[in-house]
Amino acid sequence: MHLIIDIGNSRSKVALFYKDQILSLKYFDELTIEQLDSLFKEFETTYSEKGSISASILSSVRQDNENIKLLLKQKSRFIELNASIPMPIKILYKTPETLGNDRIALAVGATIAFPSSNVLVIDAGTCITFDFVSANNEYFGGGISPGIMMRYKALHTFTDKLPLVNNLNPADLIGQTTQTAIQSGVMNGVLAETDGIIDKYKALFPDLKTIVTGGDTYYFDKNLKNNIFANSNLVLEGLNRILNFNDGK
Repeated sequence: MHLIIDIGNSRSKVALFYKDQILSLKYFDELTIEQLDSLFKEFETTYSEKGSISASILSSVRQDNENIKLLLKQKSRFIELNASIPMPIKILYKTPETLGNDRIALAVGATIAFPSSNVLVIDAGTCITFDFVSANNEYFGGGISPGIMMRYKALHTFTDKLPLVNNLNPADLIGQTTQTAIQSGVMNGVLAETDGIIDKYKALFPDLKTIVTGGDTYYFDKNLKNNIFANSNLVLEGLNRILNFNDGK
């Protein structure tokens, strides 16, 4: 079995994989070493018929993970994700040392969802990222844009009178109060932006597949004009593929 850990800006995910199947998935606001140690025991007891946890991988956007990494090294063959480890895709990003781990994992996950296809992955979370992987398993890069809540907070923070809005529901085009006008601008604006970017990629790659993942997937999934595929576990699946690729090396 493999233990897959994704520590993001807003929350952490810990998944137990057996081959390519997720056996269990846990969410944490702040993952502690005590919680992780408890998960090892829980998983190996609950799924004892599958064997022990042989390998693990950590992807994190934070720096304070030394205790977690130490525990993972003690209990399994451990890999910390970065752009320098062997990958099942070719990374053509010009500054791979600055490339976010989540974007690497998403790119690899895209090749699982649509092998030998041109794929655009949209991660709708704290930021909205756009990542393109070619049919030849080449990762080129993409774009980074503010996420929905970041847009709301920016309008409130950088003005004197605009209120903080946190409504993530679809909005009328014409807002008739300051609050609904903000909601219209943010919610309709982010859809128009995303559909426009998808259209630009489709002009270059007519056979393009588009996957949306991340915490705000539900909003994009229901409201974009373009056809998309939603996959909330794409990062975890990509991390597991990277771990399989490196396991035993």
